[in-house]
Amino acid sequence: MTSRRFPVAALAVLAAGLGGTAASALTVRVMAGSAIGMASTFEKDPNAPRTTFEKAGLDSSLQSVFVASEVAPERIETTRSLLTELKARRTDGVIVIDLPADVLFDFDKATIRSDAETALTRSAELLKSYPGAQVSIGGHTDSKGDDAYNQALSVRRAQAVADRLQSVGRRFGVEGFGEARPVAANAHSDGSDDPEGRQKNRRVEIRITPAQGSGG
Repeated sequence: MTSRRFPVAALAVLAAGLGGTAASALTVRVMAGSAIGMASTFEKDPNAPRTTFEKAGLDSSLQSVFVASEVAPERIETTRSLLTELKARRTDGVIVIDLPADVLFDFDKATIRSDAETALTRSAELLKSYPGAQVSIGGHTDSKGDDAYNQALSVRRAQAVADRLQSVGRRFGVEGFGEARPVAANAHSDGSDDPEGRQKNRRVEIRITPAQGSGG
């Protein structure tokens, strides 16, 4: 064995619990091959597993919308598929289906087009998964045109969707919001028109508020 004195900081820690005389005479003996007497080194292990981060995909998005306990076991897979196809989103516990008005209706009209049947049929089928849910249907427009006219148009469009979904035997709350609740900007920051933004705002929303523990 060899005799070695500890660094001042380490010795101070050891001396804290000793009397003055004992501390001044303290000598620590360290085995020559001990870990304390060896230099610390850090080396990269080429075989170590890598940590990677990937952007969340559709499955991750679906997990934020779908809650299995809200759906009967026999409806789980069907519900998962429909939520994905309809691009559902969830806000404050409410499942929201955005149906683009440009798909549902002709310009300035509130009569449902024949090629909108696929989206409406899927929506009706989805509602069967939530028999105890509160369902409301809201119409929305872009900012083009008169406020009062847009308000009336949004109500007529929401009612048209509600009438089409009556086949599932449900009662719906129907409301029109006109241009009051946009989900995108109707114009660019420089004031110029934003057609893509306005298109997103022209929509009918189906809002589903699932009953707690409705899946059994």
